[in-house]
Amino acid sequence: MQRPTAAVERETNDKLLTLKKKLTEMDRVLVAYSGGVDSTFLLWAALETLGADHVVAGTAHSPIIAARDLERAAEIAARLGARHLFVPTQHLENPEFVANPRRRCYVCKKLILTRLADMAREEGLFCVIEGSNQDDRSEYRPGTQAVREANVRSPLAEVGLTKADIRTLSHRVGLSTWDQPAQTCLATRFPHDQRITAEALAQVEAAEDVLHAIGFSQLRVRHHGAIARIEVAPAEIPRVARPEVSIQVAGELKKLGYRYICLDLEGYQRGNLEQTKDRDLE
Repeated sequence: MQRPTAAVERETNDKLLTLKKKLTEMDRVLVAYSGGVDSTFLLWAALETLGADHVVAGTAHSPIIAARDLERAAEIAARLGARHLFVPTQHLENPEFVANPRRRCYVCKKLILTRLADMAREEGLFCVIEGSNQDDRSEYRPGTQAVREANVRSPLAEVGLTKADIRTLSHRVGLSTWDQPAQTCLATRFPHDQRITAEALAQVEAAEDVLHAIGFSQLRVRHHGAIARIEVAPAEIPRVARPEVSIQVAGELKKLGYRYICLDLEGYQRGNLEQTKDRDLE
């Protein structure tokens, strides 16, 4: 990891001090926790600042979240010494979410935050906080509206911490997530307006498990009905295209019910299903 300049390091340290001051003022918090880079750092900061008796990590439990992500979140929370609770969310019982409109992320976030707010009240906690960072404010994020409506705080963004800052600080304090690839829920694998079902979610999860087992980490399997479109990091494209690997992947994914297995030659791109080209496959 490249060492930041002295000026950047001072600025990052100032942001961390400001973050801890904000957390101190909140006193008792529920952290909306996924086990990703940002929410793990936020959980660490809350525990360091407030102590374990004043912090609860709350994680949504839903078919849209891969079992491997739930397991990793539980393992990390346990290592940090956090009290960790799972809250069931009925995403697939919500007709609007299942219809998968362009505002799906708003609907999803609203469902999760509503349940976490209920949990916070039950636990006698004063504030729900979540891990959006400064970079997120410059991107298209429908879920941000749900955060505002639920009166949930975003302390990392409030103090100006960027993703790079969070990775740097996470590395410094020894968090295993500092270089973890970005993770999103399984619903992001579906083009908008394509109905989301429990069966299709399980199919996508199993397909991604195949690629994880082979050793790929930054990946997505985009679901287009009978077509599985695989994205891996651009540097990994030659590896997945090797005959012995591609034959294995295609065979395993066809066993899961896909008829056509495609490799996206542009590689993994965050928010790829927002791109115009994907609407042609819907």
